[in-house]
Amino acid sequence: MRRLQLYIGTERVDLFKDETVSLTQTIKNVKDLAKVFTEFTQTFSVPASSVNNKIFQHYYNFDISGGFDARIKADARLELNDLPFKDGKIALQGVDLKNNLAHTYRITFFGNTVNLKDILGNAQLSSLSFSDYYDRLYDFGTVTGVMQDGLTPFIVPLITHTNRLIYNSGSHVAFDPEATINNLYHQGSGNRSQNGVYWNEFKYAVRLQNIIEAIQTKYDITFSDDFFNDNTNEQFSTLYMWLHRKSGSVERPTQVDFVFTRLVDLVQTQSQGISSVTNGIITVTIPTNDGLQPKFLTVDLTQASPNPYSVQVLRNGGTVVGELNSVTGNQTLTVYASTNDFQNNATYTIQIGGVVTFNTNNIVVSVIASATSGVSAIDVYKNSIQFGTNQSKEFNIVEQIPKMKIIDFLSGLFNLFNLTAYVNDVGTIVVRTLDSYYADSTQVYNIDKYLDTTKSTSDVALPYNKINFSYKGLGTLLSQQFNQLTNSGWGSLSYTLDGDIFDAPSEPYEIEVPFEHMQFERLYDQGNSPPTSTDVQWGYSVNENLQSYIGEPLIFYGIPITNGTNIRIRDTVLNNTVADIVDYIIPSNSFSIAPSTSRINIHFQNELNEYLANEPDGLVGGDNALGFTDTLFQTDYREYIQDVFSLRRRLLKVTAYLPMKVYYNLQLNDLIQLGQDSYKINSMKTDLTTGKTEFELLNTILWLRI
Repeated sequence: MRRLQLYIGTERVDLFKDETVSLTQTIKNVKDLAKVFTEFTQTFSVPASSVNNKIFQHYYNFDISGGFDARIKADARLELNDLPFKDGKIALQGVDLKNNLAHTYRITFFGNTVNLKDILGNAQLSSLSFSDYYDRLYDFGTVTGVMQDGLTPFIVPLITHTNRLIYNSGSHVAFDPEATINNLYHQGSGNRSQNGVYWNEFKYAVRLQNIIEAIQTKYDITFSDDFFNDNTNEQFSTLYMWLHRKSGSVERPTQVDFVFTRLVDLVQTQSQGISSVTNGIITVTIPTNDGLQPKFLTVDLTQASPNPYSVQVLRNGGTVVGELNSVTGNQTLTVYASTNDFQNNATYTIQIGGVVTFNTNNIVVSVIASATSGVSAIDVYKNSIQFGTNQSKEFNIVEQIPKMKIIDFLSGLFNLFNLTAYVNDVGTIVVRTLDSYYADSTQVYNIDKYLDTTKSTSDVALPYNKINFSYKGLGTLLSQQFNQLTNSGWGSLSYTLDGDIFDAPSEPYEIEVPFEHMQFERLYDQGNSPPTSTDVQWGYSVNENLQSYIGEPLIFYGIPITNGTNIRIRDTVLNNTVADIVDYIIPSNSFSIAPSTSRINIHFQNELNEYLANEPDGLVGGDNALGFTDTLFQTDYREYIQDVFSLRRRLLKVTAYLPMKVYYNLQLNDLIQLGQDSYKINSMKTDLTTGKTEFELLNTILWLRI
């Protein structure tokens, strides 16, 4: 029998002599293909001895002040024969009593990797801190400058949230600031000189590596750089998340400071209606002794610029009683007394958000009251100064990052790239692809002499008839059109070995990653016949109804274009400043736009290369439009899943009594040898006190990579 010791902090816990403590470990379960590495949990009982009563501070007695806090997991470790074995956390589940006396404590030991989920909880990506590094101004000059900076942690890709982009060197249509189609062609004279797209059609994006770093900083954890490496790993190094939390333009409502002056007074008593205006805060006082009752308050806005904006009316500084979101042009906002939103003896604040311009006298606030005599009293007030012209605003990642739990973000990456993780001896969370994890070990353990030969089974390993790989977000216009044309999701894959259908469980296994997968479009110059290619590839974040679309968090590769096709970015309609740029960043689903450079991409199945798909075969070397063959399935899933679906695959269940020297050093990526055959470990359950280990083993099959 082995001697098992449990420590909570520095205190050794008394254990029952006959307590069985089993440890179940798995790195990738053939029964659950999407399951990433999960360290063990083990629940067992310990006696209510004097030692344990002291450790748990007589938890059964709730009258004790400042006793053991069972809401928080405590640091713990397991030792075998006085040798360190596993670090983790202990959680007190409860106390069992006999004859009204404490008898046992029920506790659960958690391995460190499981604890990661507990650490992150339900926290959102927006809870992370980016302000020290990446917050930028959001204005014409800053945005156009960042577009030309190349691949930094914080980029502006060519993805529009509302307007469609074209390139037409022959267009003679006058520039229309209200148009939803923008011509990027920059040259020419007359009407064509007004081409371009407004700068605030674009939003920032943040490198995924920097999200990983923000997670590490907040939670004081360390991921290895085996996979999360922005210098050497092509799969991950230039992946970005678009900072698109709200459809349409970026709006940050801020209080606008302006002063109202009396314009019209139709009531004999001069102080009726708006009694004071200070720094944009309007105090409404309608004397009821004159027989007047509040009716409604209106805000009339005449916009001098075409950009989207929002308006809010707040009562007493906090309650929103009226609002307009992402509107353009002239608008009227009304707050009614009949809904109890407009009240007497209250103060109202008008907040306007967005990079907008309102000229003098373009904002009118009216207070309407009704009199018992049937005569209406109207006070009209108007601002006397211009405000809001091209105000520079800070683009804050916390406010703009998509709504997503941190644990869902990490799980999404793990399922996207078939990653696995474990905690090493120094507390680092080692993150590897499953293939690289298995390839990392060359250790083989022959356990023939430790086998219990009285019983073993060889089962069919095939768990499903097919496996579906897909993205959760496929709602943008081009992705939807692709689905309608092909009856399959953009970049998705339904896998069966060699197209065979097996008599496995009827329901396929679903691996769905929680990201948006956008089909991008390369622009062609429509002014030439036939159209000629440009260097511009862009993303169009609208739905089938051409409405601005949020969807799931969008991830993509950023590809810098240097000295490419000249495109025009415009300031506001009142400011005719333009930036004609030849350096910019295009979004892509592939690490490179050239198959000769890299064939890595974030499709599950091989799709048309958006950048080369419409090129003549002679220009791109024939079938290079389909040359991005290093899909997620090919690089990260194929070897493992083809093993699972193989005709020769078996799931062998055996029992062995492992000596300490074997069990203590055995890793889950090591091979087990039985006779002349070798096996991967699917799972292993070990009684720590006896060494009895129940293995699930998968026979190894060699596959030639295509």
